[in-house]
Amino acid sequence: MTESPPTIGVFDSGFGGLTVLRALIPRLPRARFAFIGDTARLPYGSKSRRTIARYAVESAQFLVREQGAEFIVIACNTASALALDAIQDAVPVSVLGVIEPGAAAARVASTTGDVLVIATDATVQSHAYRAACAAQNLRAFEKACPLLVPLVEEGWVNHRVTDEVIRIYLGELTAEAKADGLKPDTLVLGCTHYPLLRQNFERAVPHGVKVIDSAESTAEAAARLFNGHAHSPSDTQSGCPIQPGDEQTSLGWAESDTSDEAEIQIKCFATDSVEKFERLGSRFLGRPTGNVELVDLGG
Repeated sequence: MTESPPTIGVFDSGFGGLTVLRALIPRLPRARFAFIGDTARLPYGSKSRRTIARYAVESAQFLVREQGAEFIVIACNTASALALDAIQDAVPVSVLGVIEPGAAAARVASTTGDVLVIATDATVQSHAYRAACAAQNLRAFEKACPLLVPLVEEGWVNHRVTDEVIRIYLGELTAEAKADGLKPDTLVLGCTHYPLLRQNFERAVPHGVKVIDSAESTAEAAARLFNGHAHSPSDTQSGCPIQPGDEQTSLGWAESDTSDEAEIQIKCFATDSVEKFERLGSRFLGRPTGNVELVDLGG
């Protein structure tokens, strides 16, 4: 009897987390995916830790109870930083955030042990990346880049204004890090909107600086879990360190699949602004989102 494919639940406060889903699909092509964007209550960053945890738990429980998710990916840096423990306590499945995998990938990439992190203000204020990098024996210098999210949502990815903003942010960040005694050779993109700007960053960083896409790192960590490299939720919580060449094996649901992409099963849900989700979401997902279903998670 053919084994039923697993359902992987992915959630974000908005639709930026679709970049994580986009990275998961080719690594776990035989899985089903359910994504929810809590668009009625964004941004999470302006809320208290307690409120963020409540919102995030409600999204995770919806994915597990209503969609049958067997594994949860928190495709939201703010929720990963402030609500990971609460989510793990609330659902009976493995939970993976986006922060530890990004730090683990930076550890593999960096030779100096010094890394730069750019993120939203809420993520930077939490210092979650600094702590995760410290756990990997890295020194991290963080900077909030608040102009980038609206530029991405405006569709100004290939725009000289966006390139100039990136140049200014990176110039400030590099100077501040060096003044603090760091010799950074790695840049972590600590926001799920930023993967759409990866090429912009790769053009703008100083020579020799590697760019880490935390969406890609998280997808690799998820594939490792399904391939049996990680054996418990605690393995993923610690970052599920990625070793070069380790992303794919011949085991589990991360096997390569020759089936037509049209057979990939994705269901998207939003708590508000369904039309905007469908319009902008396809840009982040790299394919049409399909019909996005409106759901109510409460106040």
